[in-house]
Amino acid sequence: MATIAKSGIWVLVVVVGLIVSPSESLTCSSQKFTNKSFDSCSDLPKLGAYLHWTYNASNSTLSMAFLAKPPQADGWVAWAINPTSTKMAGSQALLAYKSNGATPTVKEYNITSYNFASSGTKLTYEVSDVSAEETGGTITIFAKWKLPEKIEKINQVWQVGPVSQGLPGIHATKGDNILSFEALKLAGSGGSNSPTASPAPGPGSSSVPGSPAPSSGSTPSSTSRITVGFNMGLLFSFVSVASLMGL
Repeated sequence: MATIAKSGIWVLVVVVGLIVSPSESLTCSSQKFTNKSFDSCSDLPKLGAYLHWTYNASNSTLSMAFLAKPPQADGWVAWAINPTSTKMAGSQALLAYKSNGATPTVKEYNITSYNFASSGTKLTYEVSDVSAEETGGTITIFAKWKLPEKIEKINQVWQVGPVSQGLPGIHATKGDNILSFEALKLAGSGGSNSPTASPAPGPGSSSVPGSPAPSSGSTPSSTSRITVGFNMGLLFSFVSVASLMGL
């Protein structure tokens, strides 16, 4: 019985270790930056990406940091604002990738089509303080955007893709890559936001009124809540079995 008891304890320890996995515990609230801080952050629902931001309503500026891991070591990541729709086409994008193993390079694209080679580099919105860094395979894009006055939300789009012959290639056109968009509520911002199909206002126009009450940190997605609930159920089940075995 002593041997069975010890074995049961080791099984319980292993199971608990598997339940509380690093991927479940990593959220935007645990991410820190050197010499930078932001008022809000969001665990974006697709592509394992994160957004940190501060919106200054007095001058309509959005300071942000976008984090994502490219699909390959020399791939690219991008974050964009789309003034007219929820997709990548038509968006104002900042795209970063490593060239020859150096610090990530950030390029600006006015994406008129899904072919970057045919897209322009003059953005609708003024953007400054643009930079990027790479740590552990994750690329972070920093920037400050000048947005239209009295804007309350924008359509954000994010992507990851390959680099071919030193140039960004077309991203995957299925799965999470075609679902990576979400409305970012600026007025009273303070957490994650629900996807929307309504277009964000273009330059010089006001947005649709209405925004969530301020909250601190990011709000877990329904998938995360279901996963945590399921894992806790497993944990309680193993604890009950252990009790019956006299462990």
